[in-house]
Amino acid sequence: MEKPREEHRAETGVDNGPTVFPELNAVLQDLVTSTRAILAENFCAAYLQGSFALGEADEYSDVDFLIVTNDEVREAQLLDLQAMHKRLFALETAWAQHLEGSYAPRERFRQVDPSRSAFLFLDNGASNLVWDDHCNTAVVRWVLREHGIVLAGPDPESVIDPVPTEQLRREALNGIREFAAWAPEPTKAGPMSRWKQPYLVLTFCRMLHTLQNARVASKREAAAWALETLDPEWATLIRRALAERPDPWLRVYQPANPELVEQTLAFTDYVLQEAGAGR
Repeated sequence: MEKPREEHRAETGVDNGPTVFPELNAVLQDLVTSTRAILAENFCAAYLQGSFALGEADEYSDVDFLIVTNDEVREAQLLDLQAMHKRLFALETAWAQHLEGSYAPRERFRQVDPSRSAFLFLDNGASNLVWDDHCNTAVVRWVLREHGIVLAGPDPESVIDPVPTEQLRREALNGIREFAAWAPEPTKAGPMSRWKQPYLVLTFCRMLHTLQNARVASKREAAAWALETLDPEWATLIRRALAERPDPWLRVYQPANPELVEQTLAFTDYVLQEAGAGR
């Protein structure tokens, strides 16, 4: 059962700061204060979404933010935002290097956009904004509207319309197809890295959960659902994926166990069949 917004926010420590990590709270305060100064009347709101909003974040998590603007970002504002993000990236805290999020104009963000037009986007580990559709999804809107943590501005329910269940399900089905196509692609670490292998398993669990339940679950919640719902043949693979959390940045450069790679590719075929997605 989903938790009321007030209970969820209390658990995240939002009453004492947006997260339980003081250094991250300082980075977020700097982000919001600087963004408001740059955008001026173009600033609408700032939110945390992703794992922090879903109550699953830890010291290795991406910091998924979203800035809503009243209009498109102007060229002069973009130049100042680029300089601001370079300054933040240079701060002496790892949190500053793991910000990830977009600047979304309010009218383009209010409803799900089937065309997935690009927003200004900061990737995890990057210091430069680029145009990307990463945050222009039904999933981001649903998580933000239902569980988003307000850093500044109005409640997300006043900014985002309810996300239709059929759009969430359609996005999950398309995501399963896309990730299935990506699964066998080699990585710099070999056929599959120690980061990609468990990430695939848990992402497939989340997508199947959304497809069946028309809502977005955290990785742990989706994995628990999968352990109860999917064929027990995959239980060990799912449990091992959950246990692979520590040191994700190191695991990007390490090859996955060949046996786990084979099992993950077999799980990919199983997920496609369960979703009725085909190849």
